Amino acid sequence: MAEIRRRIAILGSTGSIGRQTLDVVRAYPDRFEVVALAAHTNVALLAEQAHEFRPRLVACTSDDPGTVAQLDAALPQAARGPDALTAAATHPQAEVVVAATSGLVGVRPVLAAIAEGKTIALANKETLVMAGHLVMPAARKAGVAIYPVDSEHSAIWQCLHGEPQSAIRRLLLTASGGPFRHASAADMERVTVQQALAHPTWNMGPKVTVDSATLMNKGLEVIEAHWLFDVPYTRIEVVVHPQSIIHSMIEFVDDSIKMQASLPSMHLPIQDALSFPDRWDRTGTALAHPLRWPEVGHLDFEAADTHRFPCLRLAYEAGSRGGSAPAALVGADEEAVALFLGGEIGFSDIARLIEAVLAAHDSVAEPDLDTVIQIAEWARGEVRRLANGAGPARSTPATTRIGG
Repeated sequence: MAEIRRRIAILGSTGSIGRQTLDVVRAYPDRFEVVALAAHTNVALLAEQAHEFRPRLVACTSDDPGTVAQLDAALPQAARGPDALTAAATHPQAEVVVAATSGLVGVRPVLAAIAEGKTIALANKETLVMAGHLVMPAARKAGVAIYPVDSEHSAIWQCLHGEPQSAIRRLLLTASGGPFRHASAADMERVTVQQALAHPTWNMGPKVTVDSATLMNKGLEVIEAHWLFDVPYTRIEVVVHPQSIIHSMIEFVDDSIKMQASLPSMHLPIQDALSFPDRWDRTGTALAHPLRWPEVGHLDFEAADTHRFPCLRLAYEAGSRGGSAPAALVGADEEAVALFLGGEIGFSDIARLIEAVLAAHDSVAEPDLDTVIQIAEWARGEVRRLANGAGPARSTPATTRIGG
């Protein structure tokens, strides 16, 4: 009997995770049907994907006049505008939604997909970092599964199969350390954009690559892990592992440590999320990439340095404060990284600006979604103000709270 094909919607199909998700679909063409594709500005690639996979819905969220003109020419039937992402996430034929957008735009569509009972394959960090207090209860109430796509969270998830929650002592998230693992604080003052984008082990989009270089990416993953696995921050530790072979570990109460290993590639965690509860044989596929231990040679581990990489410390602090502090963290980081990539600030200014914004933020204890998004936008604006030499302006309930 033929296997039932899994019907998927991909949010952010032209980004790094979206493209690699489609690689998995190509490797197992009889096991998937792509029913919706959504992207932001890369109309040319979106049109190629639409031609290849023939989804029932194609969506483009950009309202830029040039992008709209391209869309009119290449994909005149495409859904468009900010609501198009939610339309893709809630497509009635979609069973699994791959949330692979970058940034704040992914939160509302994921919540909408959960409300419609869709399984979520989650690669968008901001969804749980900013709104974990909303997303996880909504998923539990709806009986919706959230499968992690990040390699570190996928590793923890895989190691937890068959293990009781009560057996966990610590989660150990591994970090490559990025390109500046041994750089001094003085060296990092002179880092160029080109240097920050030269990641030693992973091929990712520019925002995530810079976040990896500052270790903010790992900090966001700590907050994600807190929500995904219901483990307090005091029992989540970051360990630098430059080879990126061990993707994360769990230390159990009996002193045993379980870990997941594979060569650094996002294809495997994507495949595991989409194939669960099964493991699909890769033999003969374009994705086959087995790990050969003699070729690895050795593995190194070292402590994460929060003095040279203050973004990791700031993420722990924001997560521990809770409420709207992680939303301020995300908004400030997004804008600071954008300014760095645009050559407007230095590499070390990213952490300085984020710290100043967090210090100025009066946290809201139980923010609703509108408040979360408004605070993130406030933080972005505050980074721009500070970068332009203005003094900090405190956020207050009057300026950041909606219905809260």
